[in-house]
Amino acid sequence: MYTIVKFEMFTFVDQIKHMEKEDLQLLFETHKESTLSHRYITNKNIVPLFSKIKSIAEVKTIGQSVLGDDIFSITIGSGSKKILMWSQMHGNESTTTKAIFDFLNTCLAKASIANNILEHCTICIIPILNPDGAKKYTRVNANAVDLNRDAQNKTQPESRVLRAVFDSFKPDFCFNLHGQRTIFSAGKANKTATVSFLAPAQDKDCSITPTRKVAMEIIAEMNAYLQNIIPNQVGVYDDAFNINCVGDTFQSENIPTILFEAGHFADDYARDITRKFIYTSYLTSLTYISNNSIEGDKHLDYFSIPENEKMFYDVIIRNALLDENTKQSTDIAFQFEERLENSQIQFIPVLAKIGDLSNYYAHKQIDAKGGLVSTDDSKKLEIGYENVCVKLNNEKIVLFAK
Repeated sequence: MYTIVKFEMFTFVDQIKHMEKEDLQLLFETHKESTLSHRYITNKNIVPLFSKIKSIAEVKTIGQSVLGDDIFSITIGSGSKKILMWSQMHGNESTTTKAIFDFLNTCLAKASIANNILEHCTICIIPILNPDGAKKYTRVNANAVDLNRDAQNKTQPESRVLRAVFDSFKPDFCFNLHGQRTIFSAGKANKTATVSFLAPAQDKDCSITPTRKVAMEIIAEMNAYLQNIIPNQVGVYDDAFNINCVGDTFQSENIPTILFEAGHFADDYARDITRKFIYTSYLTSLTYISNNSIEGDKHLDYFSIPENEKMFYDVIIRNALLDENTKQSTDIAFQFEERLENSQIQFIPVLAKIGDLSNYYAHKQIDAKGGLVSTDDSKKLEIGYENVCVKLNNEKIVLFAK
């Protein structure tokens, strides 16, 4: 069904002109790893899957975390082009990990698009670089260090594991896999940044180097496909240089490196829809790498992707009265905090801002129409109030439903 035509600079977007755009999404639905869902993904979830892929991949224990949990690598494919991918460097960013196992299932099923990738590429994947952070559902590791700021000093065992794999595997491309908060828009428009990318800078001047051009060209290719399924919902990050970041370090060593960020899609707080767009991005980028000698000549479309802006709250209640005595209506914004409770992620609305929010957007919007909005126990709302409910004209309204 997925015929790959092999000649130089035949783009994946050209290829999909000859197939329905739903085909890759159908491939995702067919091979989605059903045992992985929602946001809390740890070694306990992925280790049982290793036995399923052992016929097509080599699984190794490559080191241990601060607390002694294993860090694994999965190597698959036999091609000359080498891609290093790592996920959950930040332990609470698991969407890209779920999509990794969806991709591996596609390889296991010998789908022709995957066969083509594995013929041309050898892919080394670290599915959870920060298992301690994953277990506690924190961004940082067990020493409270952000591993994505430890690329130079390598003070943490997880940082040293990643660097050792980088040095021994000698990748031609690096995929740095992350997740982002619900606050981001694609540009200043009322469009959430469902997927975001970055070709990190490799010097303080943010020069558009040949290495960055290669990364930019691959991102432009992924964006061209994603515009068919999530139009205007792709963003890029500010490329301010920080040599302590892993992506900037690897880019500075002339290895084309791409940051992937899994963001928010409407009502998808579990990120089980966004994983589909990450999965299709894996397939489009790896197919493009497989079928082309990429020189960066087609990088200019990267600059058409809008930069991420912080334009969203999770809930905005507009035209709300906070005090019956003032009769002055205002806007109230809630941002959800993610908390691990009994091995499940709970989303707790926290009042983040009160004022004129006409220049901001919300994933859920409520018009109070001048009605009195109060706490669940009928007290005046203040910054920092947290609850899944408030009262509007003394009637309970739900800000977030499980």
